[in-house]
Amino acid sequence: MATTASGSSGYVCCRFFLQVITGRWFMMFASFLIMACAGATYLFGVYSKDIKSTLGYDQSTLNLMSTFKDLGANVGVLSGLLAEVTPTWFVLLVGALMNFTGYFMIWLAVTKRIATPKVWQMCAYICIGANSQNFANTGSLVTCVKNFPQSRGMMLGLMKGFVGLSGAIFTQIYYAIYGNDSKSLILLIGWFPTAISLVFVYNIRAMKISTHPNETKVLHEYLGIATVLALLIMALTMAQKKVPFARTAYLFSGVAVCFIMFSPFFIAVREEFYTWRNREQLTAPIRLVHEAPTLPETEMKSEIEYESMETKEASASGCSSIFKPPKRGEDFSILQALFSIDMFLVFLGTFCGLGCSLTAVDNLGQIGESLGYPHQAVSTVVSLLSIWNYFGRVFAGFVSEIILLKYKIPRPLIVSLVFLLAAVGDLLIAFPWPGSVYLASLLLGFSFGAQQTLLFTIVSELFGLKYYATLFNCAQLSSPLGSFVLNVRIVGKLYDKEALRQLAAKGMTRSMVKELTCIGKQCYRLSFSILAATNTFGSIVILVLVLRTRKYYGGDIYKRFRDEIAENEKEMALKSAQEMQMVES
Repeated sequence: MATTASGSSGYVCCRFFLQVITGRWFMMFASFLIMACAGATYLFGVYSKDIKSTLGYDQSTLNLMSTFKDLGANVGVLSGLLAEVTPTWFVLLVGALMNFTGYFMIWLAVTKRIATPKVWQMCAYICIGANSQNFANTGSLVTCVKNFPQSRGMMLGLMKGFVGLSGAIFTQIYYAIYGNDSKSLILLIGWFPTAISLVFVYNIRAMKISTHPNETKVLHEYLGIATVLALLIMALTMAQKKVPFARTAYLFSGVAVCFIMFSPFFIAVREEFYTWRNREQLTAPIRLVHEAPTLPETEMKSEIEYESMETKEASASGCSSIFKPPKRGEDFSILQALFSIDMFLVFLGTFCGLGCSLTAVDNLGQIGESLGYPHQAVSTVVSLLSIWNYFGRVFAGFVSEIILLKYKIPRPLIVSLVFLLAAVGDLLIAFPWPGSVYLASLLLGFSFGAQQTLLFTIVSELFGLKYYATLFNCAQLSSPLGSFVLNVRIVGKLYDKEALRQLAAKGMTRSMVKELTCIGKQCYRLSFSILAATNTFGSIVILVLVLRTRKYYGGDIYKRFRDEIAENEKEMALKSAQEMQMVES
């Protein structure tokens, strides 16, 4: 009897341990860590000066490299398609290897450990490194949205919020490990996200959705922790600007940031214990009345076969129904979504909004330099943008969810207002005054973060979750195109034109200087005025989407997921009862 009881107790402990490491909440914790390391592209403004000075690039060449960074960061169709045919762990593994390869090669080039690469090689390196974040997005973000469909707005806000914080997190960690050496920051970007992905690569997977009475409460606890982390980093950033930090102070700052970043682990364990205990209580009455599992298993098998046949039929008729899409919110095929008017409006709006935001973020370093800000102040501006990027993402996720459910206000309307906010930030750079770049970084960071959360949430709501991994990556394809047109063809060209004019005024030519630098308010005045007008046009485009979708958002968009959850809970309780019967027998 004692041996039997001991064996049963050991079995229960093993079941709980497996519940923790394979559960939804631990999966969400691991996803947050991966996403917190997936926003290194926002730090380009910190180390771009090293690339420019070490390799002797002019601003147009640096902006070309920046565009390839944006191209890699936003062209995630490959990761989406790969996720359709391979397990999630493989997607994350590929992303980790790409991240290390791309940034490690850039670090070798900047530190002169290899022969100076050609421009196209540097563009390829940063494109590969930046593209890795799409694999993290597809593996972690898409999986979390599918596992928490009724809280997708909040979930996307949190996930994208951690990406927005990642730039500031990296800054504190690299200060703690390497000091004020921005070249070593490139190395940190190469190895740290790779290590995190490899540790948690098997914990991220899609699961059958289920209800949890404390789901909203837990998400608010995660929000609280993330907000504390953001405020801590903001305080550290401002303190480091005012007071010189010793190496020990940087070390303690980095440890504090890492501790808060990993603290959601305890929430995950608590909630997995609650889920496990609740499931055991629900299973007990089922065990008393359930004796023959054969019939339900047969029914479940038939249901699976039916779903398989239904999927094949849908696939076979996919080409003929491209222009006959289902109702909004149901599962569109990839082609049905791509050829829809709604996706075209999202695409055009993304071209304007994210294209302008990426351009502004990538030029912050040179903007600060042109206005006479010291290097430490430029790092501060980039960190502040990263922090407000976080606030924009979580605000858009949580507040838009509340507004949608309570007042039935279409989510695209908030996107339209956010574009106008970004236009104000552009004008602050076009017509600056002392300290205006700090305010501009706040507005641009907040609006950029809000756009990321809202646009990807809208894609999931309008076109369903079945092919979300591919569709949300397709939707953001226009942002690197917008970045190329606005950043390279407009901002970079106008900057170099003004810099050459200043050289000519000094009686010098381009061949007489290694680095082409523009100083003064005129460097970005015309180009950022154009960005402000582009953001305004994007706001009008999204207003058209608001008019088209107002009826859909006025209904109950989450009903189908509540029905699916009810069916899944019955199935899980039945399965747990069968397992306990096997142990007891």
